[in-house]
Amino acid sequence: MSGSYPSSIIGFGHAVPKRQVFNAEIETELGLETGWIERRTGIRSRYWVEDGETLTDLAAAAGRMALQHAGIAQSEIGMVLLATSTPDHLLPPSAPLLAHKLGLTGAGAVDLAGACSGFLYALVMGDALVRTQGRAVLIVAANILSRRINRQERASAVMFGDAAGAIVLAPSQSGFCSLVSSTLTSDGSHYDLIGIPAGETLMTMRDGRSMFAQAVKTMAECGNTVLQQANVEPAAIGHFVPHQANARIFDAVSEQLQLSNAVTARTITDYGNSSAATIPLSLSLGENQYSKGDLILLTAAGAGLTGGAALLNYTG
Repeated sequence: MSGSYPSSIIGFGHAVPKRQVFNAEIETELGLETGWIERRTGIRSRYWVEDGETLTDLAAAAGRMALQHAGIAQSEIGMVLLATSTPDHLLPPSAPLLAHKLGLTGAGAVDLAGACSGFLYALVMGDALVRTQGRAVLIVAANILSRRINRQERASAVMFGDAAGAIVLAPSQSGFCSLVSSTLTSDGSHYDLIGIPAGETLMTMRDGRSMFAQAVKTMAECGNTVLQQANVEPAAIGHFVPHQANARIFDAVSEQLQLSNAVTARTITDYGNSSAATIPLSLSLGENQYSKGDLILLTAAGAGLTGGAALLNYTG
């Protein structure tokens, strides 16, 4: 099947583990004064998995919610895109197992390792697949970062949480959202600012200040690009849903894009930074706040250095 089909988001979903970890626990472990984490990151709590919980279990919970919200038959899903930096195994990929757990027999399935920008990469690719193939795509972004942080390293121990977010894209003109414009970028000259070196299991952050500066620059530039592509003024944006890396980062991006703080999603407060999962998690949590005609701006930057932005039109 080939041709040109409309593409819309027809379902949202999200999931987090049961265990909520508040700042006090981490501040005590690291010998930090009360309130230190929230003042510097905007985070009050995050969710961490328990022993035995897997990435595909968490991803499946979000995917199942999105499929139910969409009201779509399992047989209609033609592709599963899993954006993750923490798969169950390096090989084989986790997406086929995710598809199996959701009963999506016969659907294609592949992992995308786009770091914190992974959901935006999956969104753009999924939209293209729907438009060219006329079959629905399930996109899940999920990470278990609590197993990849050094609990004694302040830079990472205070930031990261575990979560999953999901959307269903379908060949439809009557969904919730359509993709208006998008851009994807990378800059390998900043490749090693943050990562998990080969053969190791814990994340390292080589230069937090540089990562902060590059994230702000990339997210603001990408945001401006999609606004210009769509000929949209900042004042027209009804909701700004940035990657929830650090409140100081997206507040700086918001200022550069001339966006009001009132339109900015702040799920980082309760959920922390779950890398690629933060944007679809925020979309799912905020979906009841959107009104027909609202423009939703998404931006992200992450390890690699990857980046991107997308503009959505909420059609209700």
